[in-house]
This record gives sequence, structure tokens and C-alpha cells, in this order.
Amino acid sequence: MSYQAPLKDMQFVLHELADLAEINQLPGCEDATEDTVAAVLGESAKFCSEVIAPLNHAGDKEPSFWHDGQVTTSKGFKEAFHAFGQGGWQGIQHPQEFGGQGLPKLVATPCIEMLHAANLSFALAPLLTDGAIEALLTAGSDEQKALFLEPLISGKWTGTMNLTEPQAGSDLAAVRTRAEPQGDGTYKVFGTKIFITYGEHDMAENIIHLVLARTPDAPAGVKGISLFIVPKFLVNSDGSLGARNDAHCVSIEHKLGIKASPTAVLQFGDHGGAIGTLVGEENRGLEYMFIMMNAARFGVGMQGVGVAERAYQQAVAFAKDRVQSREVAGSPGPVAIINHPDVRRMLMSMRAQTEAARALAYVGAALSDIAHSHADEATRKARLAVYEYLVPVIKGWSTEMSENVARDGVQVHGGMGFIEETGAAQHYRDAKILTIYEGTTAIQANDLVGRKTVRDGGAVAKGLIAQVRAVEVQLGEVQGDEFAAIRRQLALGSAALEEVVEYVVANAKSDVRAVFAGSVTYLKLAGIVLGGWQMARAALAAQKLLAAGEGDASFLRAKIATARFFADHVLSTAPGLRTAIVEGAAGVLALDVEQF
Repeated sequence: MSYQAPLKDMQFVLHELADLAEINQLPGCEDATEDTVAAVLGESAKFCSEVIAPLNHAGDKEPSFWHDGQVTTSKGFKEAFHAFGQGGWQGIQHPQEFGGQGLPKLVATPCIEMLHAANLSFALAPLLTDGAIEALLTAGSDEQKALFLEPLISGKWTGTMNLTEPQAGSDLAAVRTRAEPQGDGTYKVFGTKIFITYGEHDMAENIIHLVLARTPDAPAGVKGISLFIVPKFLVNSDGSLGARNDAHCVSIEHKLGIKASPTAVLQFGDHGGAIGTLVGEENRGLEYMFIMMNAARFGVGMQGVGVAERAYQQAVAFAKDRVQSREVAGSPGPVAIINHPDVRRMLMSMRAQTEAARALAYVGAALSDIAHSHADEATRKARLAVYEYLVPVIKGWSTEMSENVARDGVQVHGGMGFIEETGAAQHYRDAKILTIYEGTTAIQANDLVGRKTVRDGGAVAKGLIAQVRAVEVQLGEVQGDEFAAIRRQLALGSAALEEVVEYVVANAKSDVRAVFAGSVTYLKLAGIVLGGWQMARAALAAQKLLAAGEGDASFLRAKIATARFFADHVLSTAPGLRTAIVEGAAGVLALDVEQF
């Protein structure tokens, strides 16, 4: 099925919820005018629908393959990636001084969503490259920036992140890869890294591996990890490519989904040592890698939104075309299944959750722009704290949502959804990885509890709840059953979230196991309430535009109806989630290990 970017909803969120006009006023964001952004999004939509999306199903059927140390990507990927680079899409949010377009993260975010919706497997190469660029911009030396950033931003080269090892998994304290100094500023790297997305491929001239490793005298644990640039081909001082480095792909994984994306096992140093250069200072590698990981985690959240949108579009198209059974109320003959109430329920659920996650992520992107570019230091610091609180929610909740939405997409198709030829199953299979890589949902939830809630005594969380309650007041000032219903459920949701935040802060030290037993549920609750907050804001904005006689009236009425559905069917679960968190730890921890 073809993909059409939901430009109308994207533009609505950019202007009415994320406040593009405010971002446009930030230093360095002057180019992000309404007309420019509309043109950029239009071109991105065209490129993704016409060039990238047609490769999605074909790549799933004929994945990338490994032979004799080399990976050949799915048919059409190499040419599409060249076009992607030529179009400047890799550099949309990166600095102009290194060849990027220098546009705000808020403008890049819908483009990222479109790319992932069009073809998740393809989009992973740009996603990891974005992370590498961010890490080098933050921690790289001037020489490293000059040497590596322009080719990465132009799409000539791609980037990877190398954390995981066979014995380590997500426990980076167990990393064994070693880096031995050579006395000339370089290191020889030895070790094995697994699950390296696009660790080997044929789409670019060079691959810049960012590798976590230990130097000989490094302290144990995460405090002894350093970060190294280890390119596939060595790079000469003038930027030209040198000899092949001792970094080789020994296999790629055979996966449930994202089959066209090569997931590599990389071996460093089997033939004398892979040459690497240190990024920043020794033993600060995890700190630098977290820059890359945070960028990637936000991007994975956008993958969730993109896959959900693609699954929703396909389900709607099928439901309009599939004629089967009479309506519940009776009809002369069979009708398109979109007329059946339960199919409507599933489609509304898919739509509402996707729109809520999109809105929350775009608002997060705007916060990131303010945190990086606002003239006032206190404002930057405050917005950064809110953005960092939202990142695990955007990653964790949006991806869990996408799996549920893709599942419902299969269900709408009925038996046809279980058949690969329809394409609905691919979205479901692809979505599964999103809750796992770049930190499982539980890892995101641990981060939300420890670093983002307990550390500041719940201050940022409570600040967000105060903003939710301000919207509750605004809802009370608007006439109509829809707004009363949204207000009622949002109030119950904010109360539930506040109780949970207080519970987490109060019990994190005295009963830590109980708190973490409810951590994933807390993340889900935060996503639902904060997503509901954005849907409520969207309903208010739509009503204001309707009253002024502006905009597409049908679209705006649908926005209000979708917000009402989210409140009635999704936000309404918040009190139960609160009970599971605050009162449910005993059940989670009731059995001894031997009883399982």
C-alpha cells in the first residue's frame, strides 16, 4: 500500500501545539518560516512516498544479505540512499558550517517521521548517522569535526554506535572491548560488537563506527569506558580514504522484522588491531555515547509514530474497500467493514493514539530547540529538563503504542491481515523491535524513575502536571459535551499521575523494588496523561479555529472528535494504572524465583 504523509495533521501540530512561530524567533532558527517549513515538509512527503515507500515491502521480501564479509542491501536501497544524501535530507537539522541546512529539530521531526513511516528498515541508516553526528558535534575535537562531519551530513558516509557485546547485553559495565594506545594519538581496538545496525552495507563510501572500549588502566565498570572513532576505511588528513581498517562484519542477523536493515556482528582487531582515535577524554565514553543514545531514543519514538501511521492508513484503506456482512442495525446487503462499530472502534483507537504520540513528540522537539537556542540560560536549562523527562516517555510509550496499533491493523484486516501479501503483518513485525532496541521499555522506565523523577524530587513531573491542570481550566471555559468529557478524564488522569509521582519519590529509597515493579506502568501512565494533555490542547485549538471560521472545518471537527475518543477510551484507563503502580507491587513480587 502507498504511504501519504499526514501533512495536514503535522502542520496543525507544528503551529497549534509546538508553536513553530516561537521557534522561528530563536537565534539560529530564523530560516524556519511558515512558508519554508511548508515547502520542506511537502518535498519530504513527495520523496518519502515516491522514492522510499515503494522499497518497503520489497525489502521485507528480499532482505539485505551477507557474503564473504560484505553486505549487499535490498534492491533499490543504494540508489535511494544516494538520492537521500543528494537531497540534503541527512543534514536537515545539522549545522550549516558542516554542510547541513541548520533547521530546528522541530522541522526535522516530521521529516524523520515520514521517512520511518515510508520504510523503517531504510530509515535506520540515517537515524544512526544522526546520532553519530550529534556525538561528534558535542564531544569531538575540532580536527575530528573537520574530518568527519561534512561527509556524514552529506550522506557520503554513515555512522554507527557500537555498545553491545555478546556477554554484555544492555549491561555496559560488562564491556570487554579494549583499546591499546599506540603512542601517536591512535589506539588499536580489539573486540566483538553485536546488534550493530548498518554495521556493514554498500550504500556509502565509508562507515564511521563509534565504539565503546576500555583502555589498559581504565577503572572497572561504566566509569572505565571510553569512546573511539573506528572507521571502516582509514581517513587521511585531507579527508581522502586510506587503507581498509581491521573492522570486519562476520555475519548479520536473521530477524523477525526490519529485515532489509542489516544488523551486523562486527569483529575488531583480528588482523593486528583496528585503528581508532579517542573522542573527548578517556573514561568519559558512556557520557558521550548517551548523547548519541538520547538522539536515537527520540528517533525510535518517531519510528513508533511512523509505523503506527502507516498501519493506520493501510487499515483505513482496507476497511473502506472490504465488503462483508450487514450492518448491526440492518442493511439491504453487505457493507464495507468500516461501517461496523467495532471496526470503527479499532480505527479510532489507532488514529487517536498515533495523533497523541505525534503531538507529544513534536512538542518535545520544540522544547529541545528552546533548550539549545534560547538566549536566556535559565530558560534553556528549564526546557532541557522537561525535554529529558519526555525522552523516555516518547521512546517507550510511542513504541509500545505502535505495536498495539499495528496489531489492531492486522485485526482490522481479519484473516487477510495474517497473510504476508497484504503487508499488514510487516508493520506488526517491524514494530516489535521498537520496544527493544536503544533500551527496552523497562530501561526507559528505569530512566524515568531514577534520573527523571527521583533525582529532582518529582519537580519536573509536577511542573508538567501543573500545565495539564491549566488546560483543564481552559476546557471548563468551552461549551459542549466533548469538552466536558475531555476535561473529566484529563482531571482523573492528572490526579492519577500526581499520586504516582508522589509515590515514586516517597518510596524510591525505602522500597525500591516496589517502585520499579511499577516503573513500566508509570511510563505508560505518563504517556497516556501527557498525550491526553496534547489532545486536549488540540481540541481547544481546533474549536478556536472553528469559531473564527478558519481552517478546514471537517478536519477540525475530526480533531475534536478524536480527542474525545482518546479521553473516553485511553485516558479513562489512568486510574486503573495508578492502582496497579501504587498498590500492585506485592502481586508482582509475590512468588519466589523457585516458584516460577
